[in-house]
Amino acid sequence: MDLDVNYATTLVAAVLLGTGFVLQQYAAEQEPDSRFLSPRILADLLRKPRWLLGIACMVSGYLVAAWSIGHLELTLVEPLLTTYLVWALVLAVPMSKQSVKLTEVAGAVVLCGGVALLSLSRSTKPIGLSFGSFSHWPAAAIIAGIAFISVEIGHRSRGQLRATLVGLGAGLVFGIQDALTRQTLEILQGHPVTVLFTNWPPYCLIGAGVVGIWLMQNAFSAGPLHSSLPTIAAGEPVAGIALGIVVFGDRIQVTPGMLAIEAGGIAALIVGTVAVARSSAFGGLRKISKITDILPGSDSAGSAGGSPDQPVPASADPSPAQNSAEPTHVHPVAQRLSRALVTRRQAPGQASGGDGG
Repeated sequence: MDLDVNYATTLVAAVLLGTGFVLQQYAAEQEPDSRFLSPRILADLLRKPRWLLGIACMVSGYLVAAWSIGHLELTLVEPLLTTYLVWALVLAVPMSKQSVKLTEVAGAVVLCGGVALLSLSRSTKPIGLSFGSFSHWPAAAIIAGIAFISVEIGHRSRGQLRATLVGLGAGLVFGIQDALTRQTLEILQGHPVTVLFTNWPPYCLIGAGVVGIWLMQNAFSAGPLHSSLPTIAAGEPVAGIALGIVVFGDRIQVTPGMLAIEAGGIAALIVGTVAVARSSAFGGLRKISKITDILPGSDSAGSAGGSPDQPVPASADPSPAQNSAEPTHVHPVAQRLSRALVTRRQAPGQASGGDGG
């Protein structure tokens, strides 16, 4: 029964994470390019209610995931958390007004199948006090170095490649954060909360969380969700599982049958992650954002058919441009009415002038 509760709790965390990521990306992609890799991007997003709601969902998801990490092996929790892609797809479909394709449904099934295979190949016994040794943590520094290189290359790139590479860096940092969460929880077992102030993992945990969130917002602002979410979703479990094995001594069964199951699970996890994350619903979120930005001026932008309307003010003289740019459909009617009124007013005057002459 306890195992079922642990599974359910981890899935709840995945639902919260998926919801939070969609809401954050919806707000962050509206940031200008000048905010890329700038601390000001967080200051701007703090003023957006939708982004704050996404952060609240994500933080709640990570808190629930922290509880799961303390009761299940990291190599089991990470694949289960990856199912947040499915829940993100569920939310993105109604928001983007896009239909779900068969390949996306198949990707979700493959993703869940990969999670199930990895779960079967792992021991479900909680780790308990398998305290990670400090001498093993340089592995986290290597992963952080890979994340730094990925972000640097992304900084020199443009478009979707930038979002993909920065997303990979964010995912690797989140994997380090998951391992630090486990280390912090193990320090806390059997000790008062004050023990956290005298140990290094809690401080590193806070730093990794802030850096991960910052990188993720930059990835969201650089491109559509299907460009950044696959590498975030793949980078986090890879880093988390690697640190679970190196630092915490997670057990891997090396029998031929289990190795085949694990290889199949990892392959299905990667294929399913890419298939679901590249959903047209995720790409539609960016289109919705741009449409909402244009809506206040949509009458002037769309009345003349887009491109023909824009060059007129630049090429024509100031006064004719202003007259032709403003309500073109109403102007001829108003002109005819004004001419008719002028004709009626001038008729009596001309007649009386002729009589007096």
